[in-house]
Amino acid sequence: MSTPPSDRTRIEVSRPVDATPTEVFAVLRDPQGHVAIDASGMLQDAEGDLVGAVGDTFTVHMDRESLGDLPMGRYDVEVHVTAYAEDRELAWTIVGTVKPPIRHVYGYRLEPLDGGSRTRVTSYYDWSDARPDLVEKGLFPVISETALKGTLGILDRTVRRGYPRG
Repeated sequence: MSTPPSDRTRIEVSRPVDATPTEVFAVLRDPQGHVAIDASGMLQDAEGDLVGAVGDTFTVHMDRESLGDLPMGRYDVEVHVTAYAEDRELAWTIVGTVKPPIRHVYGYRLEPLDGGSRTRVTSYYDWSDARPDLVEKGLFPVISETALKGTLGILDRTVRRGYPRG
């Protein structure tokens, strides 16, 4: 499932994943899990505790050069969790080198399938509340629908391989 092209401020993609919502959520609440599943190539490493509530934060070390669009090089962002419902939804915005913050939101919604043995994972990227000056410059979307789909494919593979390995 994809967002219709007429929606210019949000992208959503979904796919079934062969894992329980709890297994999927274990990857999503772990800062290193985001690095492990990123299809954009921008996320290089992360620091911080497992996410457990709205307001939690962690740091992600980024490399914008992988997108080839802006010469930002390596930089850090602070992820601020804006939605948290265990095994159901996780969303966040970032504070980084651009000040004031951009105000775009990334997130995942999880829906149990087949009695909970599988999960429909929806990844979304929403820039409807982004700073108007940045929207006018045509900076959105930063992440493409293809990258979101790729991330879901990597997520599926990651949970089937038993993330996290202890």
